[in-house]
Amino acid sequence: MSLVRQLSLVKGGHRYLFRYQAGREADIITAFAEMASRADTGFDWFDAAVLSYQMGRRLEMDLEEVVN
Repeated sequence: MSLVRQLSLVKGGHRYLFRYQAGREADIITAFAEMASRADTGFDWFDAAVLSYQMGRRLEMDLEEVVN
């Protein structure tokens, strides 16, 4: 059974919540890019970068746990 991950972003009056299976990070980054490229979402490239950074930090922490 794959672990479910979650990322969230609060921006103005909106809350963006993304849930994805561990190992599917590339899919969620693609979703960030698709949302950021649309003018009607209120989700921009900076938001995509912030969430991608959060995801990277989480992966880094998970890797440290495995190594140590």
